[in-house]
Amino acid sequence: MNQNSSVPKKSVLFICTHNSARSQIAEGILRHFFGDRYEVTSAGTVATKVNPYAIEVMKEIGIDISSHRSKSIEEFRGRIFDIVVTVCDHAKETCPFFPGRKVFHKGFEDPSQAKGSQEEILEKFRQVRDEILAWIKETF
Repeated sequence: MNQNSSVPKKSVLFICTHNSARSQIAEGILRHFFGDRYEVTSAGTVATKVNPYAIEVMKEIGIDISSHRSKSIEEFRGRIFDIVVTVCDHAKETCPFFPGRKVFHKGFEDPSQAKGSQEEILEKFRQVRDEILAWIKETF
């Protein structure tokens, strides 16, 4: 429960394919800006590791996700979330239904697929981070 009110926090689960970038970024942003209202986590259809570029671009905006770990949706089987969001098309296809009181999809381009120099890859991660940030501020 929130310390400032008797209203319980809503639970949110962001799902992506590998739980390495987009869902981790979304989790970090929602927790940072609205953690007083939402209990937030993320998972992947297949757990891998948190992408170092995701950690770096989040640090640039003052959000530390370096302690996050990649989690499989299997860790959350049997739990019903208030809000479940798939943030990539592949997760929507491979995980067509995960229980939630409200389930929706908001696809973002996969920055992990970016090619080029380190700076070009970071730029793609920044672009996706900023898209997720704007969407979360507008939606939540």
